[in-house]
Amino acid sequence: MSEVLNDELGTLAHGLKAPQQDRSRATRQRLLEAAVESLAEVGYAATTVSVVATRAGVSRGAAQHHFPTRADLFAAAVEYMTEVRLAEIRAQASALPSGAGRTEAIVGMLADVYTGPLFRAALHLWVAASTEEALRAQIVRLEAHVGRQAHRALLEVLEVSERTPGVRETVQGVLDMARGLGLADLLTDDSARRRGIVHQWSRILDQALRAPGV
Repeated sequence: MSEVLNDELGTLAHGLKAPQQDRSRATRQRLLEAAVESLAEVGYAATTVSVVATRAGVSRGAAQHHFPTRADLFAAAVEYMTEVRLAEIRAQASALPSGAGRTEAIVGMLADVYTGPLFRAALHLWVAASTEEALRAQIVRLEAHVGRQAHRALLEVLEVSERTPGVRETVQGVLDMARGLGLADLLTDDSARRRGIVHQWSRILDQALRAPGV
């Protein structure tokens, strides 16, 4: 009898724990999304933990339960949103036909990431990290991880191998170009000029990746 009761209690406990874990994950995701949105819209100084918690619809205590420090919250937020955006690029690229236009579509999607709210949020963190040591340690680690993820994603969607001489530098050049487009778009709408640059860079990229030895 006791074994049956223990089994039933264990099943009940598991059933209660699962919804709690789901709620915890949902709360964490809302906090991460709210942090990126606030950073992009009002900047680092105005984006406090309380502001993020209010945007996410949770208490400050709940926010600090998930992220003990402000730096933890911001670094996790940018990392999470970067992974979401790169997953979107992978998914969209997998649906693109091969041949003419594919490379330009991929470079255009990458440029959209670097001219969107995610890049603005990250830029506010970079500026703050230049004068805040605790934040700098988080951001340096984050940028190394994000850089590797972006590089790997672009290799995958372009369907090229880093083992081929010249590919690594060529792909990194595209990422640097996209970051530069993000900076150019920060103060004014640079979309018209950006379209031409994306088109030309895509032609250069195609030629470079098809060149002998690459």
